Amino acid sequence: MIFISKILFFTSHHGFYTVILLFIFFGLLSFVTKKAWFLAPIIPLAILNGFAGQYLNAWFLNKYGVESTAIITSDVETNSTLNNMYIHDYEAIVKKQDGKYTTTFFSTTTATIYPIRNSIRIPSQKDLPVKYIPGYEKNIVMLYDQSIEGKILLEYEKLAPVNSAKIKYEADLKNKEFIEEYIAALKDYVKKYDNEQYKVKIKELKAELKHLK
Repeated sequence: MIFISKILFFTSHHGFYTVILLFIFFGLLSFVTKKAWFLAPIIPLAILNGFAGQYLNAWFLNKYGVESTAIITSDVETNSTLNNMYIHDYEAIVKKQDGKYTTTFFSTTTATIYPIRNSIRIPSQKDLPVKYIPGYEKNIVMLYDQSIEGKILLEYEKLAPVNSAKIKYEADLKNKEFIEEYIAALKDYVKKYDNEQYKVKIKELKAELKHLK
């Protein structure tokens, strides 16, 4: 597991050098075997690593890693940009299983985050939840949904359908469809978040719906 983690750390953090190594490896293989078709995988593998290297690393670490915490110790804004946003270089310390810390680094473009999404969100809290393979703590995946920012975002996303249904309901208080939608949204929310006010509202809406029927 440690060897795989080291490979994935290298390929996800050093894309340019990974391409060079691919050229060297398959070039030598082609030279030794005298078969030119061994050169064919170079470009596809390089492109695949560029698009999916971080995702593979995130999946691997979340699947086989152990949970711990990390602290970002340095956040430097660079002159390079990604999607019109400046890229940041980070340094961090990671808590090992023996309680001691080791250092690591990543950037906006190389950060490994789980769950896998088409966005880069790096939490700013001090004790950042992470996973790693014991023995190679340098390679970490940040568990965004377990961070404070991630939990706030998840709750906000759960509230969005509640707020939408509430607006429809308040616009037409006698609309059965809107009442049912509002009840369903509230039920979905209280399954994960204990909110007594919403529970009371569900009972009130059910009474209204029963009266309309």
